[in-house]
Amino acid sequence: MNALTEMSNARQARIALATALCIAALFAASGPAQAKPARCFTTDDGEFGCDFRMVDRDGSFTISAAGKPSYILNMSEPGVAYGFTQVGSKNIPLPGRYLRDPNDGACWLNDATKTKICAR
Repeated sequence: MNALTEMSNARQARIALATALCIAALFAASGPAQAKPARCFTTDDGEFGCDFRMVDRDGSFTISAAGKPSYILNMSEPGVAYGFTQVGSKNIPLPGRYLRDPNDGACWLNDATKTKICAR
């Protein structure tokens, strides 16, 4: 190999390494947030200690606790979410929509079943 080819190969290797590091940084920054301890309430389960985890920048979140079903609220637009409960490895859709409670921003009210999910 001549000196020009070696310099070109070294440059390509540096570019490939920089690209890989950028991609890794993007994946790390966009990964799921860690769960935070919270106090939760659901109409079906009452009040309990839970783990709260944001799953998207739009406000979608999950709450989970030992011995309780996990709940997922996926935002469809500001103040409106669709709910799921996780039983085992299955996500089961909940009826209706969840609307942010105008009297308590930590709570979401279901417009079909009148159930409530809160996380503080």
